[in-house]
Amino acid sequence: MKLTSADARRALSAVLLCTVAAVPKAFSASCTTQSQMNPAQRSGLEDTARAVLSDVQTGNVQGIRSMTVPSVAADFAGLSGAITHLQPLVQSATITVDDLYMLDAADSPAGAARTDFFCGSPVVAITFTGLPSGTYALAIVHATGVLHPQQISLVLARSPDNRWLLGGMMNKPMTAAGHDGLWYWTSARKYAQSRMNWDSWFYYRMAENLLIPMDSISSPNLEKLRHEADQVRPGELPGKAAMSFYDQGMLFTVTAIDTTTTFGSLDLDVQYAPDANEAAQLRDPALARRQVTTVMAKLLAMHPELRGAFHGIWVHADQGSNSLFALELPMEQIAAITPAANMPGSSIQH
Repeated sequence: MKLTSADARRALSAVLLCTVAAVPKAFSASCTTQSQMNPAQRSGLEDTARAVLSDVQTGNVQGIRSMTVPSVAADFAGLSGAITHLQPLVQSATITVDDLYMLDAADSPAGAARTDFFCGSPVVAITFTGLPSGTYALAIVHATGVLHPQQISLVLARSPDNRWLLGGMMNKPMTAAGHDGLWYWTSARKYAQSRMNWDSWFYYRMAENLLIPMDSISSPNLEKLRHEADQVRPGELPGKAAMSFYDQGMLFTVTAIDTTTTFGSLDLDVQYAPDANEAAQLRDPALARRQVTTVMAKLLAMHPELRGAFHGIWVHADQGSNSLFALELPMEQIAAITPAANMPGSSIQH
């Protein structure tokens, strides 16, 4: 999903000290939550997190580099670009250190395929892969009071001289189209109760992207959200296979459907792969517009419940990595189109 979902994935993701992903063969290490830390431990981590975010707010890239682990500081281009992207978003934000976790992997095998940390009760699970032996921390910071509030995850590593150094940073928005993750979760449940599964599925996806600070974290609440989402996932959504339909003798192959807030409001983001005949038509602006509006109208005719859940639909005609034509229209304009999809002879394939 793109960060919006589409726009959450466009959110900043900087170089991490180690990769975070789920792979076989796990090694369990120990975790200390902030409530279990002594005052000196808490203040040391919080001071480091605030110092990093203070430098992000002022754009002090070199200051951050000086407090970064050597392996990341040696190849700093990714992190530098991430800081530059994030700085205007949080420049005037109020910074709150929301959660702290100290992660002790000092006795784990060097380069363990997977290291799991189980923190607190209810248990929050944090997973890293390829983690060198050592002591680490995760600080989750909220930057609020700005137009686009952010949650920022800082991976810290303790140096041999007992300093906390930055190992990686990732940020995700806390709101999308003016609403937070809990609002999307509540709305997803309401759509599910009304059997509006398309609306419900995409709203569950929005909720997950806004509520989870980074993909390597799991908790009972997040697992509950994912379970609820799985119950309503429409079987016809493009995924392993494309979603195809005929209209006016033309076969349209939809390869992906997601959400986006690129234009401010929440839109559906639809991609389709034109065949050779369709691609040739896209050279003519009038025919191109007719083609993509056909896709919009067909989708809305198939699932009229989308009209109330989304501002509009943004359709991309893509050929490989090249975008041949794209258009966004609000729902009321799409609804005014008379789709051939409603005429006899139109059929759907999955």
